[in-house]
Order: sequence, then structure tokens, then C-alpha cells
Amino acid sequence: MQNSQGISFTEIRNTIFENIPTEIGITRIEFEGPRLAIYTKKPEILQENSHIVAEIAGKIKKRIVIRSDPSVRANEIEAESVIKEIFEEAGLVQSYFDPTLGEVTLEVERPGVAIGKGGSNLLEIVQKTHWTPNVVRSPPIPSLTIKQIRGYLYSKSKEREKFLRETGESIFRPMFDQSRDVRVTFLGSSKHVGRSAILVRT
Repeated sequence: MQNSQGISFTEIRNTIFENIPTEIGITRIEFEGPRLAIYTKKPEILQENSHIVAEIAGKIKKRIVIRSDPSVRANEIEAESVIKEIFEEAGLVQSYFDPTLGEVTLEVERPGVAIGKGGSNLLEIVQKTHWTPNVVRSPPIPSLTIKQIRGYLYSKSKEREKFLRETGESIFRPMFDQSRDVRVTFLGSSKHVGRSAILVRT
């Protein structure tokens, strides 16, 4: 079946396997919201050869994100120890691990130092822990709100995973009707300043 952009999931899958070396060890391919996630046992290879992912994205017209398979990730305690060693001069304040996406958000005082030349420190983290790091600057004043939000996201990881899958399947589902007619009705004061609404029917 064809999805809304004219290419089937089977074709997407075949394109990915044809262009990614087998030694990378792809374990699954999932739609996650507006993106296509490729889970692999050796994400560091694709991090080092980013042109491979860029070429595939151009062929299938999809945003692609590379994630590590949960089976190869270091546990959070070991990963945090490695990160602290790599970020010794960056002023690591806090680490937030997201097991659903295999990402770790790192609050640091000096983001430039943390990232390293050409992203060398981030690549080293991927190589040693198989977690994908996201570096953010720590707020000048500790924020309880930010801490609570990130804690909530961590506690609801399973619900987030389910939501991303369902949303992705809805976005890339096959077209139910091939008709491309769209009817737009302007409600309220569309030509004037003020409240208005637009009704779109397909």
C-alpha cells in the first residue's frame, strides 16, 4: 500500500537496507511522530558517516533519526560515569536519561566545551555508551519547573513511546481517498482584525 507521500513502507524499508551496510546491525524501523527511526546495534558508524543517512533521507523524502537498540546501551549508572569523565571540563550539572528514545539530555555550564571540536565529545559518548547525547546550557538559576518536567517525561516514557508510534502511523498511513479536492470556508471576520475561524474540508 502507498502512504500519503506516494511511497510504501516496504519500499522505504528496502531503500534503507540497500544503502546501509549490514555490519551496522539494523534491528527495527519505526515511525516516531513525523520522523522515521532506525534502531541499530552500531549507531556510532552512522554518526561517523552521516552522509549515508542524508542520502537515504533524500531518496525517501523523510526525516530520519538514528537510535541505538536498547540491548547495546550501557546502563544509566555506567553511562553517567563515562559522561562525567568526558565532560570533566564542561561543568556537567545534571543528566536526564530517556530510555524510550535512547537519548540523554545533559545540562552543562559550557556547551561549547562539552560538544568538543566537530562534535568529538558527543561522538565519543555514542561510541562508549550507545546513548544519544543532547547538550543544553544549564539555567543560571536552578529551575524546579524544568526539573519536574524532565522527571515527568522520564516517568511517562512508555506512554510517550505509544503516542509517538500511533502518531507516526497516522501521519504516514495510506490515503483513504485519492481525491485531492479541498473546500475552505471562512467563518467570522476573516477580512478584518478580530477573531475568525477557517473550516477546511477534504
